[in-house]
Amino acid sequence: MGREGVSTWGAWTAGAKATALDRLPNQLGPDQPLKAFMGWDGLFVHDPDVNLVDMVRAYAQAARSESCGQCFPCRLGFEKIAAILDAICQGHGRAGDLERVESLARTIMASARCDIGQTAPRPILDALRLGRNDFVKTIAAQIPVPKGRYAARITAPCINACPSHVNVADYLEKIRFDRWDQALETIRRDCCLPGVVGRVCVRPCESNCRRRHVDDGIAIRALKRYAADQELKKGVRASPRPGAEKSQKAAVIGAGPAGLACAYYLGLAGYRCTVFEALEEPGGMAAVGIPDYRLPRRILRAEAAQVEALGAEIRYGVEVGRDITLQDLQTQGYQVVFIAVGAHESFKMRCEGEDAGYRCFMTGIEFLRRVAMGEQPIEGKKLLVIGGGNVAMDCVRSALRLGFTDVNLLYRRTEAEMPADPVEIKEAREEGVVFHYLVAPVKIIAENNKVKGLQCLRMELGAPDKSGRRRPVPKEGSDFIILCDAIVPAIGQVSVVDCVLPEGQIAVTAWRTLVADDITFQTGKPGIFTGGDCLTGPATLIAALAAGKNAARYIAQYLETGICQPSEDDAMDRLIACLGVFDGKESMPFCGQTKKLHPPVLAPEIRVKSFDEVEAGVNQAQATAESERCLRCFRIALACI
Repeated sequence: MGREGVSTWGAWTAGAKATALDRLPNQLGPDQPLKAFMGWDGLFVHDPDVNLVDMVRAYAQAARSESCGQCFPCRLGFEKIAAILDAICQGHGRAGDLERVESLARTIMASARCDIGQTAPRPILDALRLGRNDFVKTIAAQIPVPKGRYAARITAPCINACPSHVNVADYLEKIRFDRWDQALETIRRDCCLPGVVGRVCVRPCESNCRRRHVDDGIAIRALKRYAADQELKKGVRASPRPGAEKSQKAAVIGAGPAGLACAYYLGLAGYRCTVFEALEEPGGMAAVGIPDYRLPRRILRAEAAQVEALGAEIRYGVEVGRDITLQDLQTQGYQVVFIAVGAHESFKMRCEGEDAGYRCFMTGIEFLRRVAMGEQPIEGKKLLVIGGGNVAMDCVRSALRLGFTDVNLLYRRTEAEMPADPVEIKEAREEGVVFHYLVAPVKIIAENNKVKGLQCLRMELGAPDKSGRRRPVPKEGSDFIILCDAIVPAIGQVSVVDCVLPEGQIAVTAWRTLVADDITFQTGKPGIFTGGDCLTGPATLIAALAAGKNAARYIAQYLETGICQPSEDDAMDRLIACLGVFDGKESMPFCGQTKKLHPPVLAPEIRVKSFDEVEAGVNQAQATAESERCLRCFRIALACI
């Protein structure tokens, strides 16, 4: 392989090396070619004009700055490697420098306790092996090397998997040393609702935890909640203060996770926001769509109060599109508007009778909203809920707490295809919910305009569909009827953003979501931004929060410069995601003997009697022991641009 074909990237070493470079990313961002890249699994070079020596120098400096210093060889080793390479690039290289760098790199790899030391030396060694002539010529020439332009980013499998890229390993390390307040500061840099996310996040970070390859993954969500709970218990506020106030004003439509996050991070930057919320309390769908037994409203209210402490004003009971228009906001002096309307409507089942207005038929969204308001939405003893997601789980578990004694969940696929959190499925089953798989609704049976039963059809799984799950196929002649007192469909949600916009002002997709740049979140109309469910369709709470956080950065950029230019950090995050950080097939060189921390939960027979929180927090000893299990799987990425 020629000099211009330097490539040792691990993802491709098993493939044909002749085509390796063709399969690797060649763009960092729009109109920004990726010349070369160094990272945890090797390096690759697209542009033959890249100075490999200078790039390795820049990478060594990044590794030095990220070394935590707890390992003596790692701390001093990277310091010496960076110094040697810097001297070479300044024209002061000496005989034996390369051998010293190689020796130090191998020593660090062999002795480091965390993955900064275990992975960062690899691309340095690969560069010395594949491009040794470049180093030898530079040392011999004794001429300074011009510095290139690079973008560096630190990541980890858990960080990369988190939509908001919360620095998990960093805050776990702080918890390990009982610095919960510093841990909370780290969390809030990327997640302004730690108490909320610490209770209801779907935990993509835990699915990408490398500790799973050793024994059992880490209870990351529980540790996030621990840090947030300490602040409430001790009454010590660990959140940052608002930035120096700036003159421009921003309006935020919706006080759900995306809207609260946008207002929070704009407040940190000094911009005061007015948040318009149709409900009478904060949280959006998190407040009226997630029952109190999972997410107590007091937690949401407390964290929304922290958004207000940063200068935001939340106006409740104001429905944009009815009480005030988008044009009104712009004429009232708001230079930017962030639209964060949630997905408050339900998809249709395409079932005969669902639009007939029968009593005791109610969508899952409406059912949960009315339960959250303290109502008994429907009466009866036997309930059928149709769906397989977390909303369906919330419906069946809430029904038990309302007094239904025969609660059934119907799902057209099998449990293996259910999108709901496995913990929610397990706890619902423990509480007495009866699951019916491979069943689809056909027709609602009614008597005197009231639900009496549901005609169903049995299904079988066919070929996979676009979601990757096997498509349910009806079995002819398998119709049957389930008698019941009430039916609640919970098969999906749709955004209501078109209700707040003047027709034709901003492009809306066929899925009733807004059209906007997927990096800057700016719509086609200057000064109008969006994020969360009204941009992506129904997604996770942490994804909505990440959208609000990232949109705030570009709103601030727009207010300061009048333009929105994608940042190098965002471009690097996308590149890293493209390369992939977590290797699900990785084989670890050792096995552990510890198990994941599972917070205590109320017994099923007790928890179904009320909406009291089911899961408890953990204590300091448990949090310390669990955080000690972290492998600190940091990865350093550097791109030449």
